[in-house]
Amino acid sequence: MATQFARIEPQHRAFIERQRIFFVASAAADSRVNLSPKGLDALRVLDDRSVCYLDLTGSGSETSAHLLADGRLTIMFCAFEGPPNILRLYGHGRSLVRGTSDYAEMLAARYGGVETPGARAIIVLDCDLVQTSCGFAVPLFDYKDDRPTLVRWAEQKGEDGVAAYRRDKNAESMDGLPTGLL
Repeated sequence: MATQFARIEPQHRAFIERQRIFFVASAAADSRVNLSPKGLDALRVLDDRSVCYLDLTGSGSETSAHLLADGRLTIMFCAFEGPPNILRLYGHGRSLVRGTSDYAEMLAARYGGVETPGARAIIVLDCDLVQTSCGFAVPLFDYKDDRPTLVRWAEQKGEDGVAAYRRDKNAESMDGLPTGLL
């Protein structure tokens, strides 16, 4: 049975901080639903009603486009080790775009000022609902390591190359919505 909470309780925070992967889902009224896996120690719990994650340059930027158009955002965590559990954070999000003062302040406060190569935004989710469910059918997996591929790609492209890639691939969503990243 699912249980709902008004905020991120201490036991939720502890569970979130142990996870190595999370999933982000977003959509706008007339867009496709986007669901993306995230990792690389990107997520931070800000307080009992908000989290953020460092968003890296990728082949698209559906989440930022959906946040501009609609704002709804869900983040899901699954226990792949230990006791079964699924935790979802529902709410509204916003993109703190790289190069803005809001981005710089959050990067300094929550990431020690250390920016992963290819970073393009920090996504903030303000939660209005926290829900847990059993996760009994989620399989057990052993964590092996993070994939270095995206970070290496960004390092090889360099700052100018990644910026050019973002201009080419991240200005609009797959449904033609502006991302606000440029």
